[in-house]
Amino acid sequence: MGDNTHRRRIGDRKDGRLLRSFPAYNKFTPFIMKQRNDACNYFSDKVEVTEIDRWLRKKRAEGYAGMGMLHLFVAAYIRTITVWPGINRFVSGQRIYARNSIEILMTVKHSLTTEAEESSIKVKFEPTDTIYDVYRKMNEAIDEIKVNDGGNSTDKIAESFTKLPRILFNLLLSIIRGLDYLGWLPQSLIDASPFHGSLIITDLGSLGIPPVYHHIYNFGNLPVFLAFGAKYRMLELDLNGKPVERKYIDFRVTADERTTDGYYLANALKYVKYYLRNPSILETPPEKVKQDIF
Repeated sequence: MGDNTHRRRIGDRKDGRLLRSFPAYNKFTPFIMKQRNDACNYFSDKVEVTEIDRWLRKKRAEGYAGMGMLHLFVAAYIRTITVWPGINRFVSGQRIYARNSIEILMTVKHSLTTEAEESSIKVKFEPTDTIYDVYRKMNEAIDEIKVNDGGNSTDKIAESFTKLPRILFNLLLSIIRGLDYLGWLPQSLIDASPFHGSLIITDLGSLGIPPVYHHIYNFGNLPVFLAFGAKYRMLELDLNGKPVERKYIDFRVTADERTTDGYYLANALKYVKYYLRNPSILETPPEKVKQDIF
């Protein structure tokens, strides 16, 4: 990710470079846990959002209409990658790679009705992106979906595939899986695929419900699924023993444990929470972007 001096070598993929210095035990695990669903770790936490809400109201008053927790979660995750780049690794073909870019996926309904269709969007970010860059790029992608009745490239590919007879559909998917395993999948398919990327995120708070532990897909190479829910209030005691009301949001993460060890992932998730609670840090680019191991 972001290392412009790196030259592609034998064993690298179009979307990532092979981790050659990874310990032998870590290289061994994809052969034991062959499927992504075999290697899921589940994490649950909450973040106090009373002050975050005040910051968001201030930004909306400054002209960033609709800026919300979805933008903050994405910006916090991107910023965490600059410190803990290992969370942007993925497993393909039973090998572990460092992803070349940061790509966030989400599903968007064309309108909030039960009849409205859904589209999957993939937004590419730079490690130096601020919350304002995230806000702009995400809104542009979402607006494009909502005004485009024909759908995006992902929708068009899905529609063409599902028109095939089942036996041909399954045969075609088997060929795609084989190409993906070998790292030979065309870049156009990787770009359109909703199953290849850094993170898939869902805002269940917009539906007024708590987050779920969402599965990650065996197809493709998405390593992390993050879901967050609706805001709720809790009555707590402050340091002086007086009752105070605070607002919280729960979030849940499903992660492919083959990409990092538990200590690494735990620290990365602490950073995500830290950036969420200190959103002003996300207003400026990071001073340094750490590169993953080679």
